[in-house]
Amino acid sequence: MFIYIISYFINSVPCIYASEIFPLFRLQPNMKCIIFVNRIVTARSLSYILNKLKFISSWRCNFLVGVHSGLKSMSRKNTNIILEKFRSGEINLLIATKVGEEGLDIQTCCLVIRFDLPETVASFIQSRGRARMPQSEYVFLVDRGNPKELSLIDHFTKDEAQMNEEISSREYKEGFNNVEERTYKVDATGATISSVSSISLLHRYCSKLPHDEYFTPKPQFFCYDEADGKVCKIILPANAGVHQIVSEPQQSTDMAKRDACLKACKELHENGALTDYLLPEQEDKSEDSIQDFSDSDSCDDEESRIEFHEMLVPAALREPWIEMENSTCLSSYYIKFCPNPVDRVYKRFGIFMKSPLPEEAEKMKLDLCLARGRTVMTELIPSGVARLNKDEIALAEKFQQMFLKVILDRSEFIPEYVSLENHDVYESRSSTFYLMLPITQNENKKISVDWMTVKRCLSSPIFKYPGNSAEDKICRLNDYLHLANGCKCKNDVVNSLVYVPCKETFFFIDDVVPEKDGYSLYNESENQMEHYIKRFDIRLSHPRQPLLKAKQLFVLTNLLRKKGYSETREKEEHFIELPPEICQLKIIGFSKDIGSSLYLIPSIIHRLESLLVAIELKDKLYASFPEGAEITANRILEALTTERCCEKFSLERLEVLGDAFLKFAVGIHLFLKNDALDEGQLTRKRSNIVNNSNLLKLATRNNLQVYIRDQSFEPLHFYAYGRPCPVICNKDAEKSIHSRYCSKTNGTDAEVRCNKSHHWLRKKTIADVVEALVGAFIVDSGFKAATAFLKWIGIHVEVSASQLDKVCLASSTFLPLADLIDVSYVENLLGYDFSRKGLLIQAFVHPSYNTHSGGCYQRLEFLGDAVLDYLITSYLYSAYPKLKPGQLTDLRSMCVNNISFADVAGRWSFHKLIICNSKDLRNSMTKYVDSIGVSASGGAQIEEKTSPKALGDLVESYMGAVFLDTGLNLNRVWEIMLSLLDPIIDVSKLRYNPLKELRELCQFYDWKLQFPSSKKDGKYSVEAKVNGNDVSATACATNISRKAAKRIAAQQVFKHLKGKGYKSKSKPLVELLKKCEKKEAKLIGYEDMFSFLTSKFDELKLHEAFEVVKSKVSSLDEMPQINYETYPIPSRQPSFSNKASECNRTLNIQINGSNVDSPSICPSADCNLDSRETGTFHNGSAKSRLYEVCVANCWKPPIFHCCKETGPSHIKEFTFKVVMEIDEMPDEIFEFYGEPQAKKKDAAHSAANGALWYLKHEGFLRCKD
Repeated sequence: MFIYIISYFINSVPCIYASEIFPLFRLQPNMKCIIFVNRIVTARSLSYILNKLKFISSWRCNFLVGVHSGLKSMSRKNTNIILEKFRSGEINLLIATKVGEEGLDIQTCCLVIRFDLPETVASFIQSRGRARMPQSEYVFLVDRGNPKELSLIDHFTKDEAQMNEEISSREYKEGFNNVEERTYKVDATGATISSVSSISLLHRYCSKLPHDEYFTPKPQFFCYDEADGKVCKIILPANAGVHQIVSEPQQSTDMAKRDACLKACKELHENGALTDYLLPEQEDKSEDSIQDFSDSDSCDDEESRIEFHEMLVPAALREPWIEMENSTCLSSYYIKFCPNPVDRVYKRFGIFMKSPLPEEAEKMKLDLCLARGRTVMTELIPSGVARLNKDEIALAEKFQQMFLKVILDRSEFIPEYVSLENHDVYESRSSTFYLMLPITQNENKKISVDWMTVKRCLSSPIFKYPGNSAEDKICRLNDYLHLANGCKCKNDVVNSLVYVPCKETFFFIDDVVPEKDGYSLYNESENQMEHYIKRFDIRLSHPRQPLLKAKQLFVLTNLLRKKGYSETREKEEHFIELPPEICQLKIIGFSKDIGSSLYLIPSIIHRLESLLVAIELKDKLYASFPEGAEITANRILEALTTERCCEKFSLERLEVLGDAFLKFAVGIHLFLKNDALDEGQLTRKRSNIVNNSNLLKLATRNNLQVYIRDQSFEPLHFYAYGRPCPVICNKDAEKSIHSRYCSKTNGTDAEVRCNKSHHWLRKKTIADVVEALVGAFIVDSGFKAATAFLKWIGIHVEVSASQLDKVCLASSTFLPLADLIDVSYVENLLGYDFSRKGLLIQAFVHPSYNTHSGGCYQRLEFLGDAVLDYLITSYLYSAYPKLKPGQLTDLRSMCVNNISFADVAGRWSFHKLIICNSKDLRNSMTKYVDSIGVSASGGAQIEEKTSPKALGDLVESYMGAVFLDTGLNLNRVWEIMLSLLDPIIDVSKLRYNPLKELRELCQFYDWKLQFPSSKKDGKYSVEAKVNGNDVSATACATNISRKAAKRIAAQQVFKHLKGKGYKSKSKPLVELLKKCEKKEAKLIGYEDMFSFLTSKFDELKLHEAFEVVKSKVSSLDEMPQINYETYPIPSRQPSFSNKASECNRTLNIQINGSNVDSPSICPSADCNLDSRETGTFHNGSAKSRLYEVCVANCWKPPIFHCCKETGPSHIKEFTFKVVMEIDEMPDEIFEFYGEPQAKKKDAAHSAANGALWYLKHEGFLRCKD
């Protein structure tokens, strides 16, 4: 089939073969092309074919179809990824269905091809509009010889031309010329909203407000007549940033509604509830990739979760000693060894360096863990300055080079000669400069280098130092031994290092055993001679020589690792007996006590390096803010050390504490600063500040990543002066040396160590260190130091007394609701008297209640959540100091959750105090609270119940109210928390998390766990599936909450598997806590940080607050043009209440029916709304007057229905009913029926008259005399 290519606009190409299309555009810069097709299968197939064609390899292709196409790979997230790749140029050829015709804005697209012809003119125009660049091409592919397709294209062009002509000649009606569309523009971004589009924006904003199954936020519109025109009043949900808005008088109801919506959007933006782009604030989805970077094994995911950084080498160890003509002064430090038990002899050693150690490092103590519970306590003791001349420096360098080879590169000592003449190479390639030398101590405890030992070792034959020939002759004439490498003086052999070729092992010779020789028994069945003949085929030439008492040269290990508990006990050194003639003498004077010391020193040096890095960070921080002076270097080191280091401490416990404080401090700051933001917006703002992505950015900006210690001490990577790192790293070689790959060695990543100390760091690790440093400052220095650190890193958490006073004063607007809650009862129940009663009332106002001046408990819930999170974390951190970090996190999750708080709320009867307009919510709360008592003894059974979220929220909002009322006094809140949350912090009453238990069980047995889910009729159905080699278990649960359904299903499967005898390796946390030592809980870090805010607040009585309310609330007093006020519900109930109860709580009232004694009575124009102030009622229709009554009382607007049509078509009559809900009588629904009328408008007015009559009859309205 041949193809025509038809090009429109700039260049017209009459006919080109298909293969010529892409070569024509290949050389154009920033080339991008979209090919439109009609079917999904065509898009997929065409994308596959084009990707396989090599002659168009410069075109990188992908396809785009709708998210509802049924393809699993085409999710909304993947669609956005494909579009972003197309914009950036990573993809330059896109095969798209109709989904790409509208809204696809690619400014650099230069070619659009219609593989399938458009079906409509709109499709023709829309697809053409995707080519945005000048000189773009629009190409059709048609069958050669098919005139219908060519005719269709011609028809589309003619239709478009006709449309353009009609538009250009269209005449507008006179009435529209005077309509001016009002707009609101944000200068910072240019975002503009019109009065028409403001309506949908307001609905969208309300839909994004926090809600649940008992409350759906949406605006309410009340329109009424005024002398100057139509007025619209908008009542926004209680948790909105603005409560009510009144429009200016307009010509029509629609114009009034638009004006009010535009004013509402403007005010919401000014209050921060709408962004500068005039949109509700959305959660940033792009952060997910950085926040969730821990549980993937794929190479692509791993690459995105790590970063390449250099590890800091401490400055104190970097300064080289400068060769002077005479001598060099080095700071010296004696390493004191205190073994427990005292079963070893250690040679005294010292560390020598050019720069003195900082004060916190010069007396460093370190407990090293050896085998079988043995330990050695080491301590650095400053020993002044040692002056070394040029020759002594050379000897010291060679001695260090020698023993580093022995303990780490011992294979270099197998040959007969070892060179120690690489001074220049070591000096140029070493990153650290310090010497580890044997020392002696005189009577005055002054140390000096043991030069005798140094020289004796370096005089060994293997280094070819000239010996004393006379001394050799004396040895040969008197006491000597026949060794494998010649006759050696016995004094040289004892306390030396030898090599046994047949065993391929080095040994320390401790002594000569004169009573044993080659004829002595090796074991019960053979002697030494027989053993070596049988085992190694070696015949001893001198069997009468005494045997040597030898100890094998150690293998250097990491002594900083965490060790399992074992009882401390003595362990005799293990010696063996060797015939001298199988030994090669290597180093004279290199005794086993030197070896015992050298076994410990690398671990000591590694810890010293880490401590010096922590001290450098401490000095850096102290120079920036003096509040951090009290923090110790050891605490900073703990915050910098990750779990991968496998040491006795890590950052994880501090991270838990720091995370809670960060959430707490940022939460207070945002709460007081942004009084118009709802709970959801506050939560998102806090998340954007405390998430891992932001913490990573702030940490790297301040260069914190270079201080992190993320690798365990590997002895083979111990590089000191005399043993430089063999891998030389530079800019050109970085990528090849440190390339990342997914292959693993022995379960760990194979990572190369270079001379620049480069390493790969997980992004989450860097963020965790920030939280751990916050926790470190809290533990050692308190809140002020922690907040100073946060300010230094770039997170501001300042609060002011004026902000607190403003929030507390605003709470007075809730005082008119005092009759709905027994304030004294609540205060007596919990033992705290509020100074600001409005805060207490606000803590129990559900957002469904909207008959006041706005506001609910949700903002207090946000604050209380942060406060409780820190208080409970502080409690657990201090009460269980020996709890592992992971267990501490799990325990906090068990305590700080909505279900636990719901149990607390139920025990304190909070469900009876809530102020709401949802009967279902009250019933659900009561049902759950009743279930607590039934299931309390069963523990885990309560998990099957689903608590209303609002019930747990009440505990958080109450604690938030207390926190504000005390002037942010955490000590007072701590006391209340201990009494209020006793069931939570009492671990014996904690319930296990079945979801976590099931996951641990599946991990232990290597089972596959899945949770497929579906939603139907507003409920989630979740299935828990466990599959393994010999196990298969499933359970299904349904609930309105996906999380609850998942938890219930997991519990059922876990119970089933547990019943079959399957158990995880680790014990349940609740059982561990019962055996764990518990100390007195403390509030960590608080030192009256907010003391400047705790000035005594004036106590407000209920009757004193109404003036504050009146001045604060811009509700009815700001509408002087409407002379009406709300009137409280009368004390006596309507006479129809009993009848309503019998009729499903619906009142049916008819003007001409039996339910009304005087059907002709209707409210006159002289009637007015009764209130605290007298007003006049507007003369107007009954329908508009009814709307005014509803607005004045903040009721829902009345709903009018045509319920009946009678009579023939030419003389029809209509009967209307109006449905009303009075919030003060939530159990009643009122229906008022009017008289039949010839016009629908008159019928609606008749029904409205009936409603007004009823309201007057029941005391809501009164008439003037």
